[in-house]
Formats: sequence, C-alpha cells, structure tokens
Amino acid sequence: MGKKLLMLVGDYAEDYETMVPFQTLLAVGHVVHAVCPGKKAGDTIATAIHDFEGAQTYSEKRGHNFTLNFDFDRVSSQDYDGLVIPGGRAPEYLRLNEQVLDIVRQFDAARKPIAAVCHGAQLLAAAGILAGRSCSAYPACAPEVRLAGGTYADIPIDQAHTDGHLVTAPAWPAHPAWLAQFLAVLGTRISH
Repeated sequence: MGKKLLMLVGDYAEDYETMVPFQTLLAVGHVVHAVCPGKKAGDTIATAIHDFEGAQTYSEKRGHNFTLNFDFDRVSSQDYDGLVIPGGRAPEYLRLNEQVLDIVRQFDAARKPIAAVCHGAQLLAAAGILAGRSCSAYPACAPEVRLAGGTYADIPIDQAHTDGHLVTAPAWPAHPAWLAQFLAVLGTRISH
C-alpha cells in the first residue's frame, strides 16, 4: 500500500530536485502532496535549473513551472508518512516561515522519514533538528549543518546518506541513491 508524502517547495526550488522525486514517488505508488506557503492547489512555482559546468559553483537557469497539487493551509503533519524537501533557492526563504519549520519539527519528532537534498539542509538546520546527527547537503551548506550541531557527511555528489529516518544527499546527481535510500526508510518494496 502506498504512503502519503508531503513535499515542501517554493519559487526557485531546483527543477530536477522537485520534478524527479515527485514523479518517481508517484510512479512507485505513493501519494505526494506538493505544497508552498501562500499558494493553493493549481498554483505554480517557478523552478531553477542548477548545473555543474566547471565554474566555482553551480550555474542557474530558469526551469519549468511546477503545478502544486495541494493547499499549504490544509497541511497537517499527522496525515503524512514522510516528508520530501527539494533544494535550490527555495529553502533559503522557506526557512523564514515558522509554520514550515514547525512542519519539519513535527515530522522529526514523530520519527517519520525525511528526505532532503542539496540546500534542503537549510530547512533542517533552521528547524533545529540536526544536533547530534550526520547530514549531507550541497557543500556550501556544510557550515550551516555544523552550526546547527550536526556532522556534515562529505560524500560524492552522486551518493546519499541515511542517519535513522533522515535521508540526505548533496545534489540531483544523487537521485538514484537518495531516492532508493528514502524508499527503503519508507519501507517501500519494489520487486522485478
């Protein structure tokens, strides 16, 4: 039986880190509610495409419009089995929203699976749930992980890290590992 998952997004969330997990989790039979503060089902967010093209940091280009399928104001963490936090620029300002931080804290307190990729660690740090834990993220977020009392898991960009119910990864090249580890923590079984 599929799980019911919440995905927290906002304008300029990373395109692949939003679209790929959303579609993958649906494809394996889960229900995914994609929400954004101040927006309702049917509204869209603008995504950003981050790429690794040899510069000192990632490049950024305008991505797609991603359509939300649930109202943020209707979210109750008790209704969900897990949480997905894409990266990009959205976590930078979503962490200023106390309701978003409370949602992250509620999932953590209930020990429900949480998957965060790239800059998604900014929400985990701001919510204060990283103390004593190890967490991967985009390398530029390593100081935030450490300042929040966590241990930064410095892993290759295409790998993922699991610490209990927390599954994290550096960026979208890690999708195969990150999503596989998140599905394992959810208890999802795929047979061939």
